[in-house]
Amino acid sequence: MKKKIYVLIVFVVFSGILFLAGCQGKAEKTDEGNSGKFIVAMELAYPPFETKDSAGEPAGISVDFARDLGAYLGLETEIVNTAWDGLIPSLQTGKADLVISSMTITEKRKEEVDFSDPYANAILAILANKDSGIASIDDLNQPGKKVAVKTGSTGYFYAEDNLKNAEIIALADESACVTEVAQGKADGFLYDQLTIYRNNQMNPDTTDAIFIPFQNVEYWGAAMKKGNVELLNGVNEFIKKYTDEGGFDKLSDKYLSNERKAFEELGFKWFFDLS
Repeated sequence: MKKKIYVLIVFVVFSGILFLAGCQGKAEKTDEGNSGKFIVAMELAYPPFETKDSAGEPAGISVDFARDLGAYLGLETEIVNTAWDGLIPSLQTGKADLVISSMTITEKRKEEVDFSDPYANAILAILANKDSGIASIDDLNQPGKKVAVKTGSTGYFYAEDNLKNAEIIALADESACVTEVAQGKADGFLYDQLTIYRNNQMNPDTTDAIFIPFQNVEYWGAAMKKGNVELLNGVNEFIKKYTDEGGFDKLSDKYLSNERKAFEELGFKWFFDLS
């Protein structure tokens, strides 16, 4: 009898060890695989590209684009709101599979991540305070002038490299930069043409939009961890298909119809026109 009880105890303990080991293995696999979801990181602070709806849920052009991409890849997309400075680290640490966050493709960033083919193009412009007397980029590069830039943006890097005579005010987000200019605390804000146009329209009494080109065209791409060739190929295939089938035209009609009309009137190349 004692022998039977001993065998039973050994069996129960051994089975428990196997059960726990199995659970642990599944947990590790789930964590590494992001629970089987397609995790897309973006900073939800840049309407109409990356923002939140009235219920606080992710919304905007990049959100629709990411979800359409996930559907194309046969994966369930989860949008994770991530601070701008944390976007690339989220790829490097495996917390996200992809970054779609109005991110410009630069040589510096390409050292850290791989980029998809471009899906949009942008040129820097200036949102100037109406009383600043700013009419060109050279007017900003003067002693006593203050330039607001979003930390880590291409406007930030341009100002650091080219506006040596001005005072650079680096702020965490776009809205803070716009407020500085509208309130006269900064003479100008550097960002892409579309953003400058939209913010000038929202602040017509206190700001002017300066569209005179002062740098080359920039391109936006989706970023991913280096070496993921399968994902890179899949994203590039989707971008081509999405473009050919009018996906970006539909997003423009949904979110940017007035802006597109204004770009045509101003003679600007449209944001998603890469031809």
